[in-house]
Amino acid sequence: MRKPIITHHLEMTDPSQLVPARKPATSFAFVQVEIPCPVLNRFLYTAVGGDWYWLDRLGWSYEQWQTYLERTEVETWVAYVSGTPAGYCELAMQESGNVEIVYFGLLPQFIGRGLGGALLTATVERAWALGARRVWVHTCSLDHPNALPGYQARGFRVFNILHTEEEPVPTPK
Repeated sequence: MRKPIITHHLEMTDPSQLVPARKPATSFAFVQVEIPCPVLNRFLYTAVGGDWYWLDRLGWSYEQWQTYLERTEVETWVAYVSGTPAGYCELAMQESGNVEIVYFGLLPQFIGRGLGGALLTATVERAWALGARRVWVHTCSLDHPNALPGYQARGFRVFNILHTEEEPVPTPK
């Protein structure tokens, strides 16, 4: 199947722009992955992105994951609910002082439980704690339908929209 893809780039330029989410009904622990672990990151990437056509890292070898994760400017944070991974984010500090939310999302069984906004709030707070000048993220029309509204609800503003020609997309399940 071929489908046009629209990508929105969003940003915050000041910590005061963050609109914190309500406290979720389900509490979670937000824990940094301090030892680079390619197997864990690949699991999170496929578990969160599997339904949303995250394909660009599927072909990465163990060594590619390891090299990427060993970069001091990359951080992975996992949200745990009752000891179970519920979602994650990957942050990358850039030379310009920007922090990119490279990946963000929930595992399928945790979508719709009110955790997304709270996890995004914790993610953005961590990005600002890194000393960011600007925090930015991108989402596309293949992502969860609540991704763009969710980023905007937390205070992100669109600064660029890219429209691509139709691209091949796997047929939905």
